[in-house]
Parts: sequence; C-alpha cells; structure tokens
Amino acid sequence: MIEVRKVTMVYPSGKGIFDVDFTVKRGEVLGYLGPNGAGKTTTIRCMLGFTRPDAGTCSIGGLDSVARAPEIQKFLGYIPGEIAFLDGMTGSEFLKFMGKMRHIRDFSRQKELIERFELDPRREIKKFSKGMKQKLGIVTAFMHDPDVLILDEPTSGLDPLMQNRFVDLILEQKKAGKTILMSSHMFEEVERTCDEVIIIKDGRLVAKSDVGALKDAQRKAYVVKFRDAGDAQRLAAQGFEVDEVSGHAARITVKGDEVSRFVRALSPLGIESLESKAQTLEEIFLNYYATEGPA
Repeated sequence: MIEVRKVTMVYPSGKGIFDVDFTVKRGEVLGYLGPNGAGKTTTIRCMLGFTRPDAGTCSIGGLDSVARAPEIQKFLGYIPGEIAFLDGMTGSEFLKFMGKMRHIRDFSRQKELIERFELDPRREIKKFSKGMKQKLGIVTAFMHDPDVLILDEPTSGLDPLMQNRFVDLILEQKKAGKTILMSSHMFEEVERTCDEVIIIKDGRLVAKSDVGALKDAQRKAYVVKFRDAGDAQRLAAQGFEVDEVSGHAARITVKGDEVSRFVRALSPLGIESLESKAQTLEEIFLNYYATEGPA
C-alpha cells in the first residue's frame, strides 16, 4: 500500500536521506523511528509528494506520490510533525473548509472524533494550546475515514489520557484494515500499535524488526545505592552489567528476561535506595541493532 523505493534526497548542507527503501502492506501499522534530524520528516515529505526526491520513487495505493498527489489525498490522512493552520480561522471554520475540500457529506465521524478528544473547535486556532492544535490535526486527519494514514509524532502535546485515546483509535483503524505509518518517540505507543518497526539514523535505515523482537531487546536500568560499596562488584560477578559506579551507587542494566534474577540477587544485599531508569526508544532499537545486526 505504501512503497518507498531507493529514495535519496540531499540538502545543500549534505544532510538528507540516502537509499531509503521499505514497504507497508495493506492493514499493517509500521513504526518509523529515529532521533530528531534523522530523516523521518524528509522521508514523509517525499512520500506525500511535497518534495521530489533526487533519486528513487514513492507510491501510495499504487499511485506515484508526485504525479498523482491530488488523487492520493482523497484516501489519505496526514498529521504533520509541525502543524500549521490557516490564519484567522476558528477550529470549526477550518474543519468546514477541509470538509468541503474532501467533499464530505456525512459529518458524523467528525463529530464523534471531536467528542472523543474533548475538542472545542469554536475558538480561534491562534488561541489554541499545543494540545488543542494536535487534537484538531487528529480530527482533520481521520474525519474522512481514510484508507492510508501517515502520522508524524501524532501525540505530541497530548496529555496521557488523550494519548491513550489516540492509541485506542489506532487499534480500531488497524482492526478495520487501514494502512498506517507512524513516527513516534514513545515505546509504549509503538509497542501497543505497530506490527513492525524500522529505524533511521543519519538519513539511512539501520534496522527493521517486528515489535516482539524489539520488546525482547529492551533492557532496564536501575540506579542502586548500596550500604556496602563492594556489593556492586558482587552483582557484576553474577553476570550483571554494572557501570557508572560512584561511591556506594551503581547503574545496573538488566535484560528484560533477567529482572526476576536481578531481584533475587538484590535480596541478600543492603540496599538504601533503588531507582528505575527508563530506556529511550532509540536506545532500545540501537541495542537491538548492535546485537542482531541490520535487517
């Protein structure tokens, strides 16, 4: 349903994307991951026909993204990473404008989305908070029931409750057979919604994995303060990864399947404090890449 074939797009600075190649099947949710500046948005702009790549091609629904862009827009929903709206409009006026562009006659879907995300669209958009603008972007992207969705950091600015509602919406769309590409920094969001994930780094794809394998590669870090400084080395002797030792404190990294063994190893030791450190999505994926190698 989405095809990106050997796409290269280089900016005057020398940065860009290089030989990016992947597909998204009908009914699949693909997580497109990477640090800021890695090339995610550039890829998406090429996919949507906003930018003509220097080499390679992109297509959506079998249509060339540059030559057939107007046709693609009829069955596509898009949330940009940086949402910009027309000046001087209220949210209601903007939704009405977009509805006319898409020739929407039944607005029941729009109304349901407005209620789900608790959006009051009557105010001027320029007075909206970041979260309100994100909600308006979500309603706009989903209100015409598109077959393909391209979502660039779609939950940016949303509170945890609204993030959960968005995840539920994605799961509903997935069940309905929609094709979704989603860029995100949130591991839980990706874990709950995506079938496969790919990571881009410095403009190049470095790995691809199904979500289950990525989850298995997740490692948990704990900062432990011991009463006896020698206890850190006792844990290291049991095969745990111990680093950043400072006095009686140590950072200990544990694989996902070793948490129970780690807890048992701690029980006979004198522990003053224990703090869990979340591993970032990039760290999780790059750890998987370093262990498994590129796809």
